[in-house]
Amino acid sequence: MAIRVVFADDSYLIREAVTRLLESHEEIEVVAACEDLDSLLETVEAEEPDVVLTDIRMPPEGTNEGIRAAEHLRETRPETGVIVLSNYADPEYAVALFEKGSARRAYLLKERVEDLEQLAAAIREVAAGGSVIDPQVVDALVAAKARGDQSPVSELTPRESEVLSEMAQGKNNAAIAESLVLTERAVEKHIHSIFSKLNLSYEKDVHKRVKAVLLYLRTEG
Repeated sequence: MAIRVVFADDSYLIREAVTRLLESHEEIEVVAACEDLDSLLETVEAEEPDVVLTDIRMPPEGTNEGIRAAEHLRETRPETGVIVLSNYADPEYAVALFEKGSARRAYLLKERVEDLEQLAAAIREVAAGGSVIDPQVVDALVAAKARGDQSPVSELTPRESEVLSEMAQGKNNAAIAESLVLTERAVEKHIHSIFSKLNLSYEKDVHKRVKAVLLYLRTEG
C-alpha cells in the first residue's frame, strides 16, 4: 500500500514540481498540496495522511510554520510523520523540531527534493516511526560543539566522531554499522564510549538517543 503524503509549500511551482516528482514513485501517493499553515492543518484532518512534507516557512508569517505544524500534529495526530524542509542548515531549527521527541520526524535541507530516492527513503523512514536529520545540520552541530573550550567532543576519536554523527542523524546500530562498515558489536562499543566521554546516560532507545545527543550538541560550552 502506498504511503499517503500531504505536501505544503507556498510556491506554486515547487508544489507542482515536487508533487509530480513524488507521484512518479510507486510507493508514494500525494493526496493533497497546500500553500499555508492553516490549509495544511485542515487538509491533514480531512485526509489523514501517513506523512506530511512541509516547507519550514509559509504564510501567514513566513517564519517557522513547518515546526509549528509538527508540534501541533504531535498533539492531534501523533501517528502522522512530519518531514520539515528548509533552506537553512541551522541546528536550532532541527533541535526545535526534535526537542519533544524524534519519532516520526525528519529535518532535511530543501535541496534534497532533487534526489527522489533520498526523499523517498526519508518518507519511508518517518512513516515507519523513525527519524532523519540532514547530515549537514549534524556536521554543523558537531563542529560548533568541538570548537568549545575543553569540549569533550574534541576528545572523541575520529571513528567515535563518525558514529556520533550517524547517531545524531537518527540511525540505529544496524544502519550505522552498514554505513561505516563495522560490526554491530563494534558500533555498540563506540556508542558506550561516546556516552561515557560526554558524561551522558546511555540510551538504547534510538529516539531517546537522538534527542539526548542533539540536546547535548546544542548546549553551549
